[in-house]
Parts: sequence; structure tokens; C-alpha cells
Amino acid sequence: MKNTCDKAYLDYLETFITESRKENFIKILQNRTKHFAIAIEDVFQLHNTSAVMRTCEVFGVQQLNVVEEKYGKRIDKEIALGAQKWVDVNRFATTTNCIDDLKAKGYRIIATTPHEESCMLDDFDISQPAAIFFGTEKMGLSEEVMERADGFLKIPMVGFTESLNISSSAAIVIQNITSRLRKSDIEWQLTEEEILEKRIDWTRKSIKDIDFITKKYLEQEV
Repeated sequence: MKNTCDKAYLDYLETFITESRKENFIKILQNRTKHFAIAIEDVFQLHNTSAVMRTCEVFGVQQLNVVEEKYGKRIDKEIALGAQKWVDVNRFATTTNCIDDLKAKGYRIIATTPHEESCMLDDFDISQPAAIFFGTEKMGLSEEVMERADGFLKIPMVGFTESLNISSSAAIVIQNITSRLRKSDIEWQLTEEEILEKRIDWTRKSIKDIDFITKKYLEQEV
């Protein structure tokens, strides 16, 4: 019986996209990682959510986790227009649910904070999978994140300003840790199964009338 999760389905879908697009997907997926995940908590300004999403995409972080406890599901339009086609956006109604999910997947919870006891960015241990949490510039992270964190991370700053906008902080941290990760001997790349899953997902998102085309595929004789 045919299904929509195997290589045969991908081969069929790829007849509807250009060879260059297919090759670009393969090339980009070689640099994608789930070794790190990013989490943002109750970001009110939509442009900041969008900016963090784009930063994840640019530096190859596949998973962005968004907590919408205070402001509800306000990012629908932003997500519909942004880099979400290429990044997996996991949305949570509560911080508790987000942390529980990430811990169940084997991630350490790392809170970004200017706290004095925080680990400096360049000294951060990249060897273990970690979910990096970012809060707002004014409010920072919630007490729950701070209490349940397995570690803390600090961006070194030498000016009068003691905090950065979330989009700036995320860009600095993500660029640093992904750059170091790719220079290491850590197994950080996606598995073959994860690559197949994303190739199918991205190819589907590149085809108009995908539901009709999939229906035709499933109706074909084996």
C-alpha cells in the first residue's frame, strides 16, 4: 500500500519541481541541525518573532519553539509570511508544556540572561543537545524557565547597555554556537530519516494543488 512518507512518494513529487530546486533542498539540508533548538517566550512584537525565525533559517537551526501564554496566538499572519516554510515552528500555550516537550526530546534547557553566574557565550559547552531560551528585553525570561533551566548563557558586553533586543541576542548566540558546532567533530547533522521527512515537506510546500497531486499518486496502481 502506498504512503506519503517514503522515498517513492518523494520521487513522484520531485517530478513536479525543477532539478535545481531539488538539488538546493539536498544541499541546504546537509547544513540543518536539531542539535540545538531555539525557544522564545511571550514575545509581543511580531517583527521580533519573525526576525528570530529568519535567523534560525539562515544559520540552519531547524526547530523554533514559540510560547504564547500571555498574548495568545498572535503570530499567525507573521508565520504565514515568513521563513516558517523552511523552519519547524512548534507552538505551545504554556511555558510548562514547552519545557516538558524539549526535556522529553533530550534537550538541556539553557536560559539566556545577564546573570552574573551565567556561562559566557564563547565558553558554552556545545557538545550536548540544548534548547536556548530567549525572553523579551524588558521582562526577560519567566521564573519557570529560570528555575527549570539546566544552565545559563550570557553574551559578553562591555558598554553601558546591559541588555539587547531579543532579535539581536538570538542572532549573536545562534551564529556563535552553530559556527562552532560545524567546526567540531560532534554528530550534529540530521539523520537520513529526518532529511527524507524534510525533503518531502519542502517539496510539498513548493507544489501548487499538492492535495490533488497526492490524491492522484495514492490512486495509482501499485
